[in-house]
Amino acid sequence: MASKVKVNTVETESGSTLTLGKSGDTVTLASGASQSGFGRTGTVDWQTTPKTGNFTAANGEGYFINTTSSAITMTMPSGSAGAIVSIQDYNRTFATNNLTVAPASGEKINGGNASQNLVISTEGQGLTFVYVDSTVGWKTVHDNEFASGGTNFIDASGGTVTTCGNCKIHTFTGPGSFTVNKTANCSANNLVAYLVVAGGGSGGSANNNNNGASGAGAGGAREYKSPVTPYTSSPLDGNPSNPAGGGTAITITQQSYPITVGSGGAAASPINNGTDGSNSIFSTITSAGGAGGRAGSSAGTNGGSGSGGTGSNPGGNGNTPPVTPPQGKNGSAGNGSSGVYGGGGGGGATTTGTAGSTSSGGPGGTGATTHISGSPTAYAGGGAGGAYGNGPAGTGGTGGGGDGNDGNPANPGTSAGSGTANTGGGGGGNNQPAGSSGGGGSGIVIIRYKFQ
Repeated sequence: MASKVKVNTVETESGSTLTLGKSGDTVTLASGASQSGFGRTGTVDWQTTPKTGNFTAANGEGYFINTTSSAITMTMPSGSAGAIVSIQDYNRTFATNNLTVAPASGEKINGGNASQNLVISTEGQGLTFVYVDSTVGWKTVHDNEFASGGTNFIDASGGTVTTCGNCKIHTFTGPGSFTVNKTANCSANNLVAYLVVAGGGSGGSANNNNNGASGAGAGGAREYKSPVTPYTSSPLDGNPSNPAGGGTAITITQQSYPITVGSGGAAASPINNGTDGSNSIFSTITSAGGAGGRAGSSAGTNGGSGSGGTGSNPGGNGNTPPVTPPQGKNGSAGNGSSGVYGGGGGGGATTTGTAGSTSSGGPGGTGATTHISGSPTAYAGGGAGGAYGNGPAGTGGTGGGGDGNDGNPANPGTSAGSGTANTGGGGGGNNQPAGSSGGGGSGIVIIRYKFQ
């Protein structure tokens, strides 16, 4: 049976040990009683239920704060000498949604202005606050960044790897795999930037007939800029912060992603239509091959970007199949008078091809310039139309589009220009009886992410 012992004072010799209670007993202070000489020594009692909304801290407590859904404000208790409060970023989200620490009215943090808040925006940070006096108020001590068995950044391999500032860039000029060995603990750092460009089509090949040959469409081009990978993106950037918007974000996981890099369409000999380029693929992103150019009297065909038409026929449609933002533009018509026509230019990533005119081939559409690789590079220019007779041939669009050629008998055997390799440029149209059209440029896949 438990017994009560009334003790007013217990004295022991210096250096001796006094034990209260036996093993398994609980020693408590009565309501209203106080203690001195022992107790808290710079530690807190951690509250293991994370805070997910605004709250007021209590002296002697530590808090795990979860700002995954929104920013949070923690109001400090009224300061008294020796008061202590600790905080810890629950899941590395302070950089995304900040924690604001608000002192009681008139009090300071780290000697700042009275009532001035402290905003904590460092991912994974933990702090302990100790109230010193009215001069400095709450003083931050034991500043740390939370450690874990993971990493703050992606670790990956595959393709040709280069660096630009705090970013790694994986460039694939042929098939391969983007292998993610580790993901970042911070979910924002797992959102990658990408550029996926398909192969361009090859130009049409005529025989100096009066209907001409058209330029091919560029390969479809799709880009997304991650907010944590700063660079100057192209107008194709599908990030919602870009005017084009509406693109597809890719948050990677620990796995291997097969990479497909589309080939360009093969050059055509007279009298033949060009061939389409092949698709390029990364994860859920597929860019469509550019449409092959036409020979004779024919409308252009559809693809990532459309090919030009010949005769008086219209060009083909780009952005086929449709995606947001559009992956390419339309080809243009052949045009002219008296039955003599230059071929229409193929579409590029950002502008349509230009129509052919009497004897002149139409220039290819303009591609898109992006800095995703670390330097400004243009991709997906349309192929130019071939010219009838001595008329000037069209020029390929910026971004690897091939030039057309003419049918001048003084230039036998010359061929149209091919799209540049790994740009997705469309091939130029050919009008030389012994020449060939320009082949399509192969595509490319570039992936960029923050690694430090």
